[in-house]
Amino acid sequence: MKNQVSRYVDDFMAGVIARNPSEPEFYQAVHEVVESLAPFIIENPVLMKNKILERMVEPERVIMFRVPWLDDRGEVQINRGFRVQMSSALGPYKGGIRFHASVNLGILKFLAFEQVLKNSLTSLPMGGGKGGSDFNPKGKSDNEVMKFCQSFMTEMYRHIGPNVDVPAGDIGVGGREVAFMYGQYKRLKNEFTGTFTGKGLDFGGSPLRPEATGYGATYFAAEMLKTRGDSFKGKTVAISGSGNVAQYAVEKVLEMGGKVLTLSDSNGTIYDPEGFNTEKLEYVKILKNAIRGRIKEYAEKYPGAEYWANERPWRVKADIAMPCATQNELNGDDALKLVNNGCICVAEGANMPSTPEAIKVFLDHKILYGPGKAANAGGVAVSGLEMSQNSMRLQWTKEEVDKRLRSIMINIHASCVKNGTEPDGFVNYVNGANISGFMKVANAMLAQGLV
Repeated sequence: MKNQVSRYVDDFMAGVIARNPSEPEFYQAVHEVVESLAPFIIENPVLMKNKILERMVEPERVIMFRVPWLDDRGEVQINRGFRVQMSSALGPYKGGIRFHASVNLGILKFLAFEQVLKNSLTSLPMGGGKGGSDFNPKGKSDNEVMKFCQSFMTEMYRHIGPNVDVPAGDIGVGGREVAFMYGQYKRLKNEFTGTFTGKGLDFGGSPLRPEATGYGATYFAAEMLKTRGDSFKGKTVAISGSGNVAQYAVEKVLEMGGKVLTLSDSNGTIYDPEGFNTEKLEYVKILKNAIRGRIKEYAEKYPGAEYWANERPWRVKADIAMPCATQNELNGDDALKLVNNGCICVAEGANMPSTPEAIKVFLDHKILYGPGKAANAGGVAVSGLEMSQNSMRLQWTKEEVDKRLRSIMINIHASCVKNGTEPDGFVNYVNGANISGFMKVANAMLAQGLV
């Protein structure tokens, strides 16, 4: 069986690489899933006969377009826009839009593929997709960001809608960008519908959407810790990133009794041995959300903190690690440092932040490891709840949304435990998440025929 699984994985990946040249992030995401699913698929011939996984890794539709816009100097700028509509087996395409210089088709295909399984895990009626542009909003004026967003949506609006494709925010796309895009969509379509999530509370947004991914990752980590009779209380926590996900992970960790030691951005890491508190967190929120400054300014405000230029947080001694920045930010060496420093739990708040080498370290040492498609599903879960509120033309309270979010994360955790527990009792959350997410999509695809 082992040799058969190995051959299946090798043959499958050879086909993926041949059909998708120069897309390493996409290969990485697919390979991790195929390794988990290969034994399950081999034991279920109907899945092989109908080539379910082969169809899942092929997007239903890819849209790529030019985005011309005028900057504040009156000069013409040109970016590329993308939307990868990966799977609609469970519902309308659902996934964020990312604005970052690194955006390319391969990265968006990896994100869209992960999104299919993540959305399936929530049990909400959502397919999977992802979009974005190589436009970088950093350093741009509000006027330039608005002009870009309007130009981007002038093409994108043709391909989305409340029953077709419902985008949201991602890296580089926050409330400001979502509002600009939604305004242009509404203008072009002449209708007010729930086509975007992450909207402002005054025009159809859901309470708790900014907090959702950070809160959800923390809820998932708390469930993992419970399996070993433990909790966040008294634990030290290393968190990367300093955007919404990281900020609200800090907030929820503090609420649960943990001590957060680090935050970071693309230039370096802040290490605060005294730990963050509510006052310090509020400063970070103002710094990153309003002033749009750099995390190193935290050390100027709080001299007890250290700033590590061009470093990530993973050399710090911490009980729990929560990578909340971007893909492949935590490598094998980082993972060894964490484990050797006593880390017992890793919960991913970002999409695929750990490299395959890092994941192997975590699994070999049998620490609690929650992959992003499960641990960071809180964001899209509340996006799904926002879609429901828009459909019903109402708005739930923050407490109601939080209750539903926590319930969804507990259920995702239970699904991972059910499908990922190994004979020795160790819960392999990678296998559990992949199998749980795949089964629902596969069943829908089988029922809907060859489409």
